[in-house]
Amino acid sequence: MTTTAWEPIHGKPYRSVGYRPPRLPEQETLTTAATLRRRMEERRTVRQFSPDPVPAQAVRDAIAVAATAPSGAHQQPWTFVHVTDPDARRRIREAAEEEEREAYAGRLGDEWLEALRPLGTDEVKTHLTEAPHLIVVFQQRYYLAPDGSTRKHYYVNESVGIAVGMLLTALHLSGLAALIHTPSPMRFLGELLERPVNEKAFAVIPVGYPAPDCEVPDLTRKSLDQVMIEIGDAD
Repeated sequence: MTTTAWEPIHGKPYRSVGYRPPRLPEQETLTTAATLRRRMEERRTVRQFSPDPVPAQAVRDAIAVAATAPSGAHQQPWTFVHVTDPDARRRIREAAEEEEREAYAGRLGDEWLEALRPLGTDEVKTHLTEAPHLIVVFQQRYYLAPDGSTRKHYYVNESVGIAVGMLLTALHLSGLAALIHTPSPMRFLGELLERPVNEKAFAVIPVGYPAPDCEVPDLTRKSLDQVMIEIGDAD
């Protein structure tokens, strides 16, 4: 299969191609949707990881899924840095814990700390070195051309947020556990990973298998009727 090399489409004339995906039989659609719902209801955020190796290709494929996300003006304003080097993961943990110590010491504020209490989190971030893979997601705040010229990106937060949601889904459906970690501030990630000036860290996602003694907070998700409003006569 041949692929066309990507290049920016900003300012180019509109072009279209046919799109005729196969339509599933109704029962297959219902079965697939119900299976996906059940599988995703099993997803939990994990902070205790096994050191067991994870196939790197499974992580790459999940990132490839994330990169199919829709984005503002199709500008695809994301970079996924896949980190497996133990020393790099150690340095990320050390820097993250330094920021987190200040945060939990009061920088977060009482209201935010109260919101975190049911989750049992603290400034110790063992998941950053226990998980065999880290995916550091960066948002490209603007396009930076090889010649140094720049161009604005649109709906960057929304676009990258959708991509991260698809990444978590792909990882979970591949049998892997993950965590969204957002130390604040995250400037150190760009410095440690030597990212260009147009990129801003969005999240750190440890990936691996849950530890044999893994525990998660005892939480309840909102029911469907608490999050969905239907207008119309859907059967």
